[in-house]
Amino acid sequence: MMHTGPHTFAGNPLDRAANTRREPEELDRLIGLPQSRFLPFWNLQALVTTEPEPRLAWQPLAGLPAFAGDDANLVFLGLEEGAPRFAAGTKGEEDPTAAGVLVGQGRFVETRRLASDIPAGEAAILAQSRALIDWHDRHGFCAACGSPTKPSEAGYLRVCRNETCRTQHFPRTDPVVIMLAAREDRCLLGRSKRFPTRKRYSALAGFVEPGESIEEAVRREVLEETGITVGPVTYHSSQPWPFPSSLMIGCIGEAESEEINIDPEELQDARWLTREEVRACFEDPNHMAPHGSLEIPPPDAIAHHLIKTWVEEGTFS
Repeated sequence: MMHTGPHTFAGNPLDRAANTRREPEELDRLIGLPQSRFLPFWNLQALVTTEPEPRLAWQPLAGLPAFAGDDANLVFLGLEEGAPRFAAGTKGEEDPTAAGVLVGQGRFVETRRLASDIPAGEAAILAQSRALIDWHDRHGFCAACGSPTKPSEAGYLRVCRNETCRTQHFPRTDPVVIMLAAREDRCLLGRSKRFPTRKRYSALAGFVEPGESIEEAVRREVLEETGITVGPVTYHSSQPWPFPSSLMIGCIGEAESEEINIDPEELQDARWLTREEVRACFEDPNHMAPHGSLEIPPPDAIAHHLIKTWVEEGTFS
């Protein structure tokens, strides 16, 4: 069972040119090139154009004085057909599009809202940018000694400023298993208190713990959250999830028990649903069953595709 196309936030078209990150002189040259463009972020919201449709609003560096100060984060994203691309992040109360040089250049929009409205490749660049800008915002101080850190290697490293420490800190990506447990003609879906509506049900998910394989994490999380035991586990696909920086590892597991016993700290409810009950959600533009009591996640979430694979192909192939 494999997902054939890239998920939302995957399929980044940039050449990341990772070797360039360790060449300060080359990076300075790239920053100064007339074809270099910068994607501004304000409070983790990206600048986008609004007409005729939303697109990432790349800017020349000369138009971004507010994003070039000591408090700004500048990250080299890679090359787009040879042209350098950077993300530039800043924080503050005043919207840069309300005053200054960004007036009329677009508006700042939250990443999740924007992802389904822009081309897939731009959504992937958006995920890369947001995850790195957010990491810089969260790691201004050294976890080893508490001293301030400074960015290095084009935004992919922070180094402790304490000369007796000099600990290096790298961007983190947290692995998360997201799994659909299935048994014969039924699958197990749960509802979290964080979901937008009480009708939303989805695949279960949880962080992979230290010293744990993906398969072990799938079995542990399903058992902890619902009391259901899982046997064989099949990998489906993965999805970058920049909130703040996770990798969703999608799996389908074969359930070996049926009695549900939910953990109220994790879930509000969990239900066994037949293939036909779930199939009806894919026939509705709002991803809801006809009777209105069941809603599945939209296509920008990997859970949507896990469920769809099971509906169309069965539990295991």
